[in-house]
Amino acid sequence: MCRWMAWLGQPVLMDELLFKTKHGIVAQSLHSDLGAEPTNGDGFGVGWYGTGSGPGLYRSVAPAWSDANLRDLAAHVESPLFLAHVRAAIGSPVQETNCHPFRHDGWLFVHNGFVAGFERLRRDLMLAVDPDLFPLVQGTTDTEVVLHLALTFGLREDPIGALERAVGTIEAVAARRGVPAPVQGTFGISDGTAVWAVRYASEGLPRTLFTSCDADAIRRLHPENPRLQRLGHDDRLVVSEPFSDLPGLWREVPPGTAVTVRHGDVLEERPFTPRERAVSVATGPIPDTARG
Repeated sequence: MCRWMAWLGQPVLMDELLFKTKHGIVAQSLHSDLGAEPTNGDGFGVGWYGTGSGPGLYRSVAPAWSDANLRDLAAHVESPLFLAHVRAAIGSPVQETNCHPFRHDGWLFVHNGFVAGFERLRRDLMLAVDPDLFPLVQGTTDTEVVLHLALTFGLREDPIGALERAVGTIEAVAARRGVPAPVQGTFGISDGTAVWAVRYASEGLPRTLFTSCDADAIRRLHPENPRLQRLGHDDRLVVSEPFSDLPGLWREVPPGTAVTVRHGDVLEERPFTPRERAVSVATGPIPDTARG
């Protein structure tokens, strides 16, 4: 599938986590231990928040390990919150508009997994997207459609709730089209102030997802490691698979769980419960007040 990571905490040069970590995201693009495919070389992307308005974005169809521009950019851009993604394409073309993260206004969105039978579901799902958002879908991936469904269903006000409604709508459409177990994977979302992450599968075990433990515990466990000693109170990582095998650094997110990470060492978990949102192909989502 793919691999992704999110960092929220003190400002760091991105290459500290992209290139200089032993089993960081670029190393995982060459060899993933826990992914469905060991190599993720069908493009990459990184989105970051800094001093400008909204997130910056750099995406390419080149493998992450061979892109000199990424290496140079990452060595000079410092950010307190960024998302990175390396892609293993399954069904959609290798093109820049299909590389993650996807950006809308101040939002970034990544996904590891798939929507099964997407070619059979795409038309119905696209017609459920708000008409004002419909022209903004530029690529051909299932992930970009999920993002625009979530935007349609209230991402700005309630990111996890909007994603629950998006996934629930996909499952309902799939049931009508005879597509079993349509949703698989993990999702990452940010607006520049927080990171929301979800681990979910309609059926079976979802793709892996981990969060770093709190910085105080990590520093106590590994006083010999200067890099870990620099961790601050707010610093958190959300990753598809751990960056190292040092004990006490990582906690696996349970299946069917949504995680919220905020500044102030806040990490909250709640069940992720998809639910269908009634839609009209002519007008988009039906307001809750209009439903019986």
